[in-house]
Amino acid sequence: MMWRAIGSSGPAVEKVLPTLICVMQSWPLCSIRTSDADNKEVFALAATLVVWVIVQVPECHEAMILYSSRLFVALLFHVVITTQQTPSEEGADFWRACREEHRVPSDPNRFAVQAMKSLLFQLRCDNEVMAMERKHGWDGLLCAQTQHYAMGLLAREMRRVLIPLCSHIALHLLQLLSLEEPRWDLPFLAFFVEVLECLDFTKCGDSVHEIASRHLQSECRERRRLALRGLMVLSKDPLMDNGHVEVLSLDLFFKVMQLSVDEAKKPLEKILSQSLLPLFLHCHDENRRVAKASRETLLRVTDFLKRRNLKQLVKKEQLLTFAKCLLQENRSRAAELLRQALPYLESPQEPLRKAAIRFIEMAE
Repeated sequence: MMWRAIGSSGPAVEKVLPTLICVMQSWPLCSIRTSDADNKEVFALAATLVVWVIVQVPECHEAMILYSSRLFVALLFHVVITTQQTPSEEGADFWRACREEHRVPSDPNRFAVQAMKSLLFQLRCDNEVMAMERKHGWDGLLCAQTQHYAMGLLAREMRRVLIPLCSHIALHLLQLLSLEEPRWDLPFLAFFVEVLECLDFTKCGDSVHEIASRHLQSECRERRRLALRGLMVLSKDPLMDNGHVEVLSLDLFFKVMQLSVDEAKKPLEKILSQSLLPLFLHCHDENRRVAKASRETLLRVTDFLKRRNLKQLVKKEQLLTFAKCLLQENRSRAAELLRQALPYLESPQEPLRKAAIRFIEMAE
Protein backbone atom coordinates (compact mmCIF):
# COMPACT_ATOMS: atom_id res chain seq x y z
CA MET A 1 0.00 0.00 0.00
CA MET A 2 2.86 2.36 0.85
CA TRP A 3 4.57 1.87 -2.53
CA ARG A 4 1.30 2.23 -4.44
CA ALA A 5 0.73 5.51 -2.61
CA ILE A 6 4.23 6.65 -3.57
CA GLY A 7 3.56 5.57 -7.16
CA SER A 8 0.49 7.82 -7.32
CA SER A 9 2.64 10.88 -6.56
CA GLY A 10 4.89 11.98 -9.43
CA PRO A 11 7.36 13.99 -7.26
CA ALA A 12 7.66 11.09 -4.81
CA VAL A 13 8.38 8.60 -7.61
CA GLU A 14 11.03 10.89 -9.07
CA LYS A 15 12.79 10.91 -5.69
CA VAL A 16 12.74 7.15 -5.01
CA LEU A 17 13.42 5.77 -8.50
CA PRO A 18 17.15 6.71 -8.65
CA THR A 19 17.78 4.86 -5.38
CA LEU A 20 15.79 1.80 -6.49
CA ILE A 21 17.69 1.68 -9.79
CA CYS A 22 21.00 1.94 -7.97
CA VAL A 23 20.06 -0.96 -5.70
CA MET A 24 18.91 -3.11 -8.64
CA GLN A 25 22.23 -2.65 -10.39
CA SER A 26 24.38 -3.11 -7.29
CA TRP A 27 24.18 -6.90 -7.49
CA PRO A 28 26.56 -8.61 -8.03
CA LEU A 29 29.03 -5.88 -9.07
CA CYS A 30 29.37 -4.24 -5.67
CA SER A 31 28.22 -4.56 -2.10
CA ILE A 32 25.27 -2.69 -0.58
CA ARG A 33 24.69 -3.72 3.00
CA THR A 34 21.26 -4.11 4.51
CA SER A 35 20.67 -3.42 8.19
CA ASP A 36 20.84 -7.11 9.09
CA ALA A 37 23.46 -8.53 6.71
CA ASP A 38 25.11 -8.25 3.32
CA ASN A 39 22.23 -9.92 1.47
CA LYS A 40 22.54 -7.72 -1.61
CA GLU A 41 20.72 -10.34 -3.71
CA VAL A 42 17.62 -10.04 -1.50
CA PHE A 43 18.00 -6.26 -1.53
CA ALA A 44 18.05 -6.15 -5.36
CA LEU A 45 15.06 -8.50 -5.69
CA ALA A 46 13.10 -6.35 -3.26
CA ALA A 47 13.90 -3.21 -5.28
CA THR A 48 12.68 -4.86 -8.48
CA LEU A 49 9.46 -5.92 -6.72
CA VAL A 50 8.92 -2.31 -5.62
CA VAL A 51 9.47 -1.04 -9.18
CA TRP A 52 6.92 -3.55 -10.48
CA VAL A 53 4.35 -2.27 -7.98
CA ILE A 54 5.00 1.38 -8.89
CA VAL A 55 4.96 0.82 -12.66
CA GLN A 56 1.38 -0.45 -12.48
CA VAL A 57 0.13 2.82 -10.98
CA PRO A 58 -1.23 5.00 -13.84
CA GLU A 59 -0.21 8.26 -12.14
CA CYS A 60 3.50 7.38 -12.37
CA HIS A 61 3.57 7.72 -16.19
CA GLU A 62 5.53 10.98 -16.41
CA ALA A 63 8.12 9.87 -13.86
CA MET A 64 8.55 6.57 -15.69
CA ILE A 65 9.21 8.42 -18.95
CA LEU A 66 11.82 10.56 -17.19
CA TYR A 67 13.71 7.53 -15.84
CA SER A 68 12.70 5.05 -18.54
CA SER A 69 16.16 4.43 -20.02
CA ARG A 70 17.89 3.89 -16.66
CA LEU A 71 15.06 1.73 -15.41
CA PHE A 72 15.03 -0.34 -18.60
CA VAL A 73 18.78 -1.02 -18.33
CA ALA A 74 18.36 -1.96 -14.66
CA LEU A 75 15.69 -4.48 -15.64
CA LEU A 76 17.88 -5.82 -18.45
CA PHE A 77 20.60 -6.24 -15.86
CA HIS A 78 18.25 -8.05 -13.52
CA VAL A 79 17.02 -10.42 -16.25
CA VAL A 80 20.61 -11.35 -17.10
CA ILE A 81 21.78 -11.88 -13.52
CA THR A 82 18.74 -13.87 -12.39
CA THR A 83 19.02 -16.10 -15.47
CA GLN A 84 22.74 -16.78 -15.29
CA GLN A 85 23.20 -17.01 -11.51
CA THR A 86 21.65 -19.62 -9.21
CA PRO A 87 19.79 -17.89 -6.35
CA SER A 88 21.30 -18.14 -2.89
CA GLU A 89 19.38 -19.74 -0.03
CA GLU A 90 18.42 -16.30 1.29
CA GLY A 91 17.29 -15.20 -2.18
CA ALA A 92 15.22 -18.33 -2.68
CA ASP A 93 13.54 -17.91 0.72
CA PHE A 94 12.75 -14.26 0.01
CA TRP A 95 11.28 -15.07 -3.38
CA ARG A 96 9.16 -17.87 -1.96
CA ALA A 97 7.59 -15.33 0.40
CA CYS A 98 7.03 -12.92 -2.51
CA ARG A 99 5.23 -15.62 -4.45
CA GLU A 100 2.90 -16.30 -1.56
CA GLU A 101 2.08 -12.64 -0.95
CA HIS A 102 2.03 -11.15 -4.46
CA ARG A 103 1.38 -14.17 -6.73
CA VAL A 104 4.44 -13.35 -8.81
CA PRO A 105 6.11 -15.86 -11.21
CA SER A 106 7.97 -18.79 -9.72
CA ASP A 107 11.41 -17.60 -10.91
CA PRO A 108 12.99 -14.15 -10.38
CA ASN A 109 14.03 -13.91 -14.03
CA ARG A 110 10.44 -14.46 -15.21
CA PHE A 111 9.36 -11.74 -12.83
CA ALA A 112 12.05 -9.37 -14.16
CA VAL A 113 10.74 -9.98 -17.70
CA GLN A 114 7.20 -9.33 -16.45
CA ALA A 115 8.34 -6.04 -14.91
CA MET A 116 10.04 -5.10 -18.20
CA LYS A 117 6.81 -5.76 -20.11
CA SER A 118 4.89 -3.58 -17.62
CA LEU A 119 7.39 -0.76 -18.19
CA LEU A 120 7.08 -1.05 -21.97
CA PHE A 121 3.28 -1.01 -21.73
CA GLN A 122 3.59 2.13 -19.59
CA LEU A 123 5.71 3.64 -22.38
CA ARG A 124 3.02 2.80 -24.98
CA CYS A 125 5.14 0.06 -26.57
CA ASP A 126 2.36 -2.51 -26.90
CA ASN A 127 3.33 -3.45 -30.47
CA GLU A 128 6.94 -4.16 -29.50
CA VAL A 129 5.86 -6.33 -26.56
CA MET A 130 3.54 -8.35 -28.81
CA ALA A 131 6.19 -8.68 -31.54
CA MET A 132 8.56 -10.20 -28.98
CA GLU A 133 5.76 -12.56 -27.93
CA ARG A 134 5.12 -13.73 -31.51
CA LYS A 135 8.82 -14.36 -32.10
CA HIS A 136 9.27 -16.17 -28.74
CA GLY A 137 11.74 -13.49 -27.69
CA TRP A 138 10.60 -13.33 -24.08
CA ASP A 139 11.18 -17.09 -23.70
CA GLY A 140 14.64 -16.62 -25.23
CA LEU A 141 15.52 -14.08 -22.54
CA LEU A 142 14.92 -16.74 -19.87
CA CYS A 143 17.58 -19.14 -21.18
CA ALA A 144 21.28 -18.39 -20.69
CA GLN A 145 22.20 -20.03 -24.01
CA THR A 146 19.76 -17.94 -26.09
CA GLN A 147 19.65 -14.78 -24.02
CA HIS A 148 22.01 -12.73 -26.19
CA TYR A 149 20.03 -13.57 -29.35
CA ALA A 150 16.80 -12.51 -27.64
CA MET A 151 18.46 -9.30 -26.44
CA GLY A 152 19.38 -8.47 -30.02
CA LEU A 153 15.80 -9.15 -31.13
CA LEU A 154 14.39 -6.89 -28.41
CA ALA A 155 16.79 -4.09 -29.37
CA ARG A 156 15.80 -4.31 -33.05
CA GLU A 157 12.10 -4.18 -32.21
CA MET A 158 12.58 -1.12 -30.00
CA ARG A 159 14.94 0.67 -32.39
CA ARG A 160 12.27 0.87 -35.08
CA VAL A 161 10.10 3.34 -33.19
CA LEU A 162 11.98 4.33 -30.02
CA ILE A 163 15.19 5.95 -31.29
CA PRO A 164 15.43 8.64 -28.52
CA LEU A 165 14.92 6.00 -25.81
CA CYS A 166 17.41 3.63 -27.49
CA SER A 167 19.96 6.44 -27.65
CA HIS A 168 19.83 6.89 -23.86
CA ILE A 169 19.82 3.12 -23.30
CA ALA A 170 22.94 2.84 -25.48
CA LEU A 171 24.72 5.45 -23.34
CA HIS A 172 23.88 3.56 -20.12
CA LEU A 173 25.03 0.27 -21.66
CA LEU A 174 28.24 1.96 -22.77
CA GLN A 175 28.99 2.74 -19.12
CA LEU A 176 28.01 -0.77 -18.02
CA LEU A 177 30.19 -2.47 -20.65
CA SER A 178 33.13 -0.31 -19.60
CA LEU A 179 33.13 -2.11 -16.23
CA GLU A 180 34.76 -5.15 -17.87
CA GLU A 181 32.57 -7.91 -16.40
CA PRO A 182 33.06 -10.69 -18.98
CA ARG A 183 30.80 -13.10 -17.14
CA TRP A 184 27.73 -10.95 -17.68
CA ASP A 185 28.43 -8.75 -20.66
CA LEU A 186 27.50 -10.87 -23.71
CA PRO A 187 23.72 -10.14 -23.59
CA PHE A 188 24.40 -6.44 -22.95
CA LEU A 189 26.84 -6.37 -25.88
CA ALA A 190 24.21 -7.96 -28.14
CA PHE A 191 21.66 -5.28 -27.25
CA PHE A 192 24.26 -2.51 -27.46
CA VAL A 193 25.42 -3.39 -30.98
CA GLU A 194 21.83 -3.21 -32.28
CA VAL A 195 21.29 0.34 -30.92
CA LEU A 196 24.83 1.53 -31.58
CA GLU A 197 23.82 3.69 -34.54
CA CYS A 198 21.66 5.79 -32.18
CA LEU A 199 24.82 7.22 -30.55
CA ASP A 200 26.77 10.33 -31.48
CA PHE A 201 30.18 8.83 -32.35
CA THR A 202 31.91 12.20 -32.33
CA LYS A 203 31.39 12.18 -28.55
CA CYS A 204 31.80 8.51 -27.65
CA GLY A 205 33.47 6.85 -30.66
CA ASP A 206 36.69 6.22 -28.72
CA SER A 207 34.82 4.47 -25.89
CA VAL A 208 32.93 2.27 -28.35
CA HIS A 209 36.19 1.41 -30.09
CA GLU A 210 37.82 0.49 -26.78
CA ILE A 211 34.98 -1.86 -25.85
CA ALA A 212 34.87 -3.44 -29.31
CA SER A 213 38.65 -3.90 -29.37
CA ARG A 214 38.59 -5.64 -26.00
CA HIS A 215 35.89 -8.07 -27.12
CA LEU A 216 37.66 -8.66 -30.41
CA GLN A 217 40.42 -10.35 -28.40
CA SER A 218 37.99 -12.59 -26.52
CA GLU A 219 38.13 -16.37 -26.84
CA CYS A 220 34.32 -16.33 -27.25
CA ARG A 221 33.43 -16.42 -30.94
CA GLU A 222 30.09 -14.67 -30.39
CA ARG A 223 31.77 -11.76 -28.59
CA ARG A 224 34.22 -11.41 -31.48
CA ARG A 225 31.35 -11.43 -33.99
CA LEU A 226 29.48 -8.72 -32.10
CA ALA A 227 32.67 -6.66 -31.73
CA LEU A 228 33.23 -6.79 -35.50
CA ARG A 229 29.65 -5.68 -36.13
CA GLY A 230 30.14 -2.79 -33.73
CA LEU A 231 33.33 -1.65 -35.45
CA MET A 232 31.62 -1.86 -38.86
CA VAL A 233 28.82 0.42 -37.64
CA LEU A 234 31.40 2.77 -36.17
CA SER A 235 33.45 3.00 -39.35
CA LYS A 236 30.41 3.69 -41.57
CA ASP A 237 29.16 6.69 -39.62
CA PRO A 238 29.37 9.76 -41.93
CA LEU A 239 29.79 12.21 -39.03
CA MET A 240 33.13 10.81 -37.87
CA ASP A 241 36.42 12.26 -38.88
CA ASN A 242 37.90 10.17 -41.80
CA GLY A 243 41.34 9.94 -40.20
CA HIS A 244 39.86 8.53 -37.02
CA VAL A 245 38.00 5.88 -39.00
CA GLU A 246 41.20 4.92 -40.79
CA VAL A 247 43.04 4.49 -37.49
CA LEU A 248 40.23 2.28 -36.18
CA SER A 249 40.29 0.25 -39.40
CA LEU A 250 44.04 -0.32 -39.13
CA ASP A 251 43.67 -1.40 -35.53
CA LEU A 252 40.88 -3.80 -36.54
CA PHE A 253 43.05 -5.11 -39.39
CA PHE A 254 45.83 -5.99 -36.95
CA LYS A 255 43.52 -7.64 -34.41
CA VAL A 256 41.89 -9.80 -37.09
CA MET A 257 45.37 -10.75 -38.26
CA GLN A 258 46.25 -11.87 -34.72
CA LEU A 259 43.07 -13.90 -34.32
CA SER A 260 43.54 -15.65 -37.67
CA VAL A 261 47.15 -16.77 -37.21
CA ASP A 262 46.42 -20.32 -36.13
CA GLU A 263 43.18 -20.93 -38.02
CA ALA A 264 43.91 -19.48 -41.45
CA LYS A 265 47.61 -18.73 -41.84
CA LYS A 266 47.95 -19.64 -45.53
CA PRO A 267 45.00 -17.56 -46.85
CA LEU A 268 46.03 -14.73 -44.54
CA GLU A 269 49.55 -14.59 -46.02
CA LYS A 270 48.13 -13.70 -49.44
CA ILE A 271 45.89 -10.98 -48.00
CA LEU A 272 48.73 -9.49 -45.98
CA SER A 273 51.07 -9.51 -48.97
CA GLN A 274 48.47 -7.48 -50.86
CA SER A 275 48.31 -4.98 -47.99
CA LEU A 276 52.01 -4.02 -48.12
CA LEU A 277 51.70 -1.30 -50.77
CA PRO A 278 48.55 0.40 -49.36
CA LEU A 279 50.14 0.44 -45.91
CA PHE A 280 53.35 1.90 -47.38
CA LEU A 281 51.39 4.66 -49.12
CA HIS A 282 49.43 5.53 -45.98
CA CYS A 283 52.69 5.96 -44.11
CA HIS A 284 52.75 9.29 -45.99
CA ASP A 285 49.27 10.29 -44.82
CA GLU A 286 49.04 13.95 -43.76
CA ASN A 287 47.10 12.80 -40.69
CA ARG A 288 49.88 11.91 -38.25
CA ARG A 289 47.78 9.36 -36.38
CA VAL A 290 46.99 7.52 -39.61
CA ALA A 291 50.63 7.64 -40.74
CA LYS A 292 51.82 6.31 -37.37
CA ALA A 293 49.18 3.55 -37.31
CA SER A 294 50.13 2.58 -40.87
CA ARG A 295 53.83 2.26 -39.98
CA GLU A 296 53.03 0.19 -36.89
CA THR A 297 50.74 -2.11 -38.88
CA LEU A 298 53.33 -2.39 -41.65
CA LEU A 299 55.90 -3.52 -39.07
CA ARG A 300 53.52 -6.19 -37.79
CA VAL A 301 52.65 -7.40 -41.28
CA THR A 302 56.29 -7.69 -42.41
CA ASP A 303 57.06 -9.54 -39.18
CA PHE A 304 54.17 -11.96 -39.76
CA LEU A 305 55.34 -12.57 -43.34
CA LYS A 306 58.94 -13.03 -42.12
CA ARG A 307 60.13 -10.27 -44.50
CA ARG A 308 62.99 -9.20 -42.22
CA ASN A 309 64.65 -6.92 -44.77
CA LEU A 310 61.42 -4.97 -45.31
CA LYS A 311 60.78 -4.83 -41.58
CA GLN A 312 64.22 -3.28 -40.94
CA LEU A 313 63.62 -0.64 -43.60
CA VAL A 314 60.32 0.33 -41.99
CA LYS A 315 62.00 0.46 -38.57
CA LYS A 316 64.68 2.80 -39.94
CA GLU A 317 61.97 4.80 -41.77
CA GLN A 318 63.71 4.22 -45.10
CA LEU A 319 60.41 4.13 -46.96
CA LEU A 320 61.81 4.94 -50.41
CA THR A 321 64.15 1.96 -50.18
CA PHE A 322 61.23 -0.11 -48.88
CA ALA A 323 59.29 0.65 -52.08
CA LYS A 324 62.25 -0.32 -54.28
CA CYS A 325 62.74 -3.63 -52.43
CA LEU A 326 59.01 -4.36 -52.62
CA LEU A 327 59.16 -4.02 -56.39
CA GLN A 328 62.35 -6.06 -56.76
CA GLU A 329 60.99 -8.93 -54.68
CA ASN A 330 57.63 -8.94 -56.47
CA ARG A 331 58.47 -8.49 -60.16
CA SER A 332 55.82 -11.04 -61.10
CA ARG A 333 53.24 -8.90 -59.30
CA ALA A 334 54.35 -5.54 -60.72
CA ALA A 335 51.15 -5.07 -62.73
CA GLU A 336 49.03 -5.81 -59.64
CA LEU A 337 51.06 -3.34 -57.55
CA LEU A 338 50.59 -0.65 -60.17
CA ARG A 339 46.83 -1.22 -60.17
CA GLN A 340 46.88 -0.78 -56.40
CA ALA A 341 48.78 2.50 -56.68
CA LEU A 342 46.64 4.10 -59.44
CA PRO A 343 43.61 5.09 -57.26
CA TYR A 344 45.96 7.06 -54.98
CA LEU A 345 46.73 9.42 -57.88
CA GLU A 346 43.24 10.86 -57.32
CA SER A 347 43.63 11.23 -53.55
CA PRO A 348 42.72 14.68 -52.13
CA GLN A 349 45.95 14.45 -50.11
CA GLU A 350 49.04 15.73 -51.89
CA PRO A 351 51.48 13.54 -49.86
CA LEU A 352 49.62 10.38 -50.90
CA ARG A 353 49.53 11.46 -54.56
CA LYS A 354 53.28 12.15 -54.52
CA ALA A 355 54.05 8.78 -52.87
CA ALA A 356 51.96 6.98 -55.51
CA ILE A 357 53.68 8.86 -58.36
CA ARG A 358 57.14 7.97 -57.03
CA PHE A 359 56.21 4.33 -56.76
CA ILE A 360 54.80 4.21 -60.30
CA GLU A 361 57.95 5.86 -61.64
CA MET A 362 60.06 3.19 -59.92
CA ALA A 363 57.95 0.44 -61.50
CA GLU A 364 58.57 1.88 -64.97
